[in-house]
Amino acid sequence: MSLFRIVYVSDAVGDAAVGLLPWIDIIGASDRNNRRDHLTGILMRHEGRFFQAVEGARVDLDRLMGRLRTDHRHANIQILSDGPIPQRLFPGFAMAQADAPPALKRMLAGSLTDPSVLAQADRILVDVSRAMAAVT
Repeated sequence: MSLFRIVYVSDAVGDAAVGLLPWIDIIGASDRNNRRDHLTGILMRHEGRFFQAVEGARVDLDRLMGRLRTDHRHANIQILSDGPIPQRLFPGFAMAQADAPPALKRMLAGSLTDPSVLAQADRILVDVSRAMAAVT
């Protein structure tokens, strides 16, 4: 099976931007749905924005993105990257959650149209993946 990864940023809407209970609900529902769809990934939130990477089969990722586009908790979804990958960065996590590292905070504060954003996002994901693997 070919694997793909989508990395996107979106604006969190309403209580999803800062509330703890909506955040827990999002993580829980994402974990259940991703297990069902054989997806893995990570979701981070910072100052009203979501940053997510999701990995899996193309058809499953396309179905997920369709759901996210109609999810009232997301607005302005901006795809940073979408392409084939040799392996998963988050193989043990249907939906990992992590605090935004300083590099992600800086990236989200800048222009997401800057050509260096993709490289920044990739480095952040690799660093977070390594940190999570070290503690599991």
